Amino acid sequence: MGLHKILKIVALLLSIAGIIFLAMIISKGDDAVSETGEGVDGFLYVAYIIFAIVLLFVLLFVLKGIFAGNIKKTLISIGAFLLIVVISYVMATGVETPMRDGDILSASGSKWVGTGLYTFYIMAILAIGAMVLSGIKKITK
Repeated sequence: MGLHKILKIVALLLSIAGIIFLAMIISKGDDAVSETGEGVDGFLYVAYIIFAIVLLFVLLFVLKGIFAGNIKKTLISIGAFLLIVVISYVMATGVETPMRDGDILSASGSKWVGTGLYTFYIMAILAIGAMVLSGIKKITK
């Protein structure tokens, strides 16, 4: 039996289980579910199983693609991304920040939030630049 058929059967079984648990939640009523959370556990377990399966296949196919392709290019790309993260970390500043719920975000946590934002900005600028450069090359040909 091929992997595709097995996955179709697993998907069918999980969807049937999800429908059954959803029907159980609906039959309990909104008040019972919101007050006690009764009937939600099974629905969550189906979601966890689906999430685990998706995560497993993503990891498998990513690793398969890395080892099937040019590993040198992959390592250079990972290194470039890590360099961007390091540059973003150096650029970021951390300040203790009070949050809405009364907690305080530490200076280190604030610095990591800034690092994520700077990383996003740098990657967005690089992506836009690559698209513009590609468009210019197409126009000139």
